[in-house]
Amino acid sequence: MCGMRIIAVLWFIALPQGVQAQTNSSAPAVEAPKSALVPSDTPAAAPAPPTTPAPGAPLTANQIMVRVAANQDRAEALRSEYIYHQHVHVMLQKANGTRMRDETSDYLVTPTPDGTKKNLTHIEGYYRQKGRYLAFHGEPVPDEDSVDGDMAHDFRDDLTNDKSKDGLAKDLFPLTTDAQKDYGFQLLGQETVHGRPAYRLKFGPKDKSDIDWAGEAYIDAADFEPVRVYTKLSRPIPFLIRKFLVDLPGVGFDVEYSRQPDGVWFPVSFGTEFRIRVVMFWARNIIISMSNGDFEHAQVQHSLRFEGEAPAPPASPDASSQSASTLPPQP
Repeated sequence: MCGMRIIAVLWFIALPQGVQAQTNSSAPAVEAPKSALVPSDTPAAAPAPPTTPAPGAPLTANQIMVRVAANQDRAEALRSEYIYHQHVHVMLQKANGTRMRDETSDYLVTPTPDGTKKNLTHIEGYYRQKGRYLAFHGEPVPDEDSVDGDMAHDFRDDLTNDKSKDGLAKDLFPLTTDAQKDYGFQLLGQETVHGRPAYRLKFGPKDKSDIDWAGEAYIDAADFEPVRVYTKLSRPIPFLIRKFLVDLPGVGFDVEYSRQPDGVWFPVSFGTEFRIRVVMFWARNIIISMSNGDFEHAQVQHSLRFEGEAPAPPASPDASSQSASTLPPQP
């Protein structure tokens, strides 16, 4: 049994027919205006009409997100030049809090032409068997064919892989041009995040009958890149699906981004905690966290340059790999 694939199948069953039809539609994606990246220290370059704001007029939510989409589309190529380390922690508990499996793993993430390649450098943890906890270190991971072992493997691998150039599943939230076409955005105001001004926006599916991500995003006001994203389901799974197939109460996630010295924004942390209940008799509390760090260029062909800035000097290619740090022993 593959945990993530089972959830995906049941999730598709839970979608209303209109949503399934929309998912299977082959209509081309709406392409965002190819506006320039916004400078971090100069006034924003005016995009083509109809998104051009009047001089001094505040930007609308849609104007902000068009710029975010353009930057996200461009940043994909720049993220593909990075090597970094990824740390993943997955824990599965029974509904009463009994821990059934706990895994921590480290990966060296390197770029490929169509995404990233994750090389496992370290894994350890423990699992419950016949009332006892058994520890393990390295591969092969014991009891991986059990339901808990299979789900832990799927969550730590599938959730953060998905041929993404930043090591995070690319369909988790609506930031790119292709994803934004199905979402509506509302500007809630401005706040300061990590010492930088940021727009706070609310988002959700345009079709209120859809079951999709909804939540809030903080967008850096200078670079027009995401700083934080919080999500939850836009509406509950239909009652009959919850009762007889699967329920996912509390499912959602938090992602935080960090700006690299050359201007590229990377997701540096991911976290989620939710419960899954299948066919009324099997339930688990799932806790997942992920962090990215130790970013280095694998190859430097170009760097992110905001309009109005002088070109950044080329960086020399650094070492292409590092060894993961040793994790502390499990308690």
